[in-house]
Amino acid sequence: MKDNFSKVSSLYSRFRPVYPREMYDFILSLFSGRDAAWDCGTGNGQVASVLSDHFGRVFASDISENQIAHAIRKENIVYSLQPAEHTSYGQNQFDLIIAAQAAHWFDLPGFYREVDRTLRQGSILALVGYSHVDVHEPIGSLIRTFKDDILKGFWDRERQFVDERYSTFPFPFPEIGLPEMTICYTWTLEQLVGYLHTWSAVQHYRDHKNADPVSRILPDLENMWGEHEIREVSFPLFARIGRKGR
Repeated sequence: MKDNFSKVSSLYSRFRPVYPREMYDFILSLFSGRDAAWDCGTGNGQVASVLSDHFGRVFASDISENQIAHAIRKENIVYSLQPAEHTSYGQNQFDLIIAAQAAHWFDLPGFYREVDRTLRQGSILALVGYSHVDVHEPIGSLIRTFKDDILKGFWDRERQFVDERYSTFPFPFPEIGLPEMTICYTWTLEQLVGYLHTWSAVQHYRDHKNADPVSRILPDLENMWGEHEIREVSFPLFARIGRKGR
């Protein structure tokens, strides 16, 4: 598992999208147990925080100490530094295991073994994520050029799984489809730029070239965006959801 986000953990907690209530409602409707959940690859703890309102205890793990340092604190959330593939959790401990915008970084065979060990019979595994930001034209075209041309060669190969909406993942559980859902916001230009700075490829570009790639498109972004404007942005959701056989 790669740690691409420790350097931008404060930005991550401020500018990454938040999953909609309807996604949680759908996943929670699939089972009745509410004892314990595992948020694997928790990042800033946004998913763990929501789950904490529905479970007795939420166990949230990540390999980034800096991410966890910036994570949301609640009394029934137990944070830990450990990889997805090898944990200290108990046998058949969880009613729900969820990985949000994280599973593409895992060693999936190792993670699935850990899921099979720690997930209770009849309970749910949910691998959820969102696609790249969608903005109206011509801003959308500029961002696609930034992603595909300026950042070409700086994306980890695992990011391809996100572009494919996890459709090429091996998934060893009977599947349950997620209804079509989209995260929608009205954002300022500052919020969009903050979000772009959280991209893993932006970090790789900066490390390699000692320069900020976002600055290459910022003048055009400012011209297209307009002064003091807020604009609609969206992130289509996708998921692989399955139930452990009884």
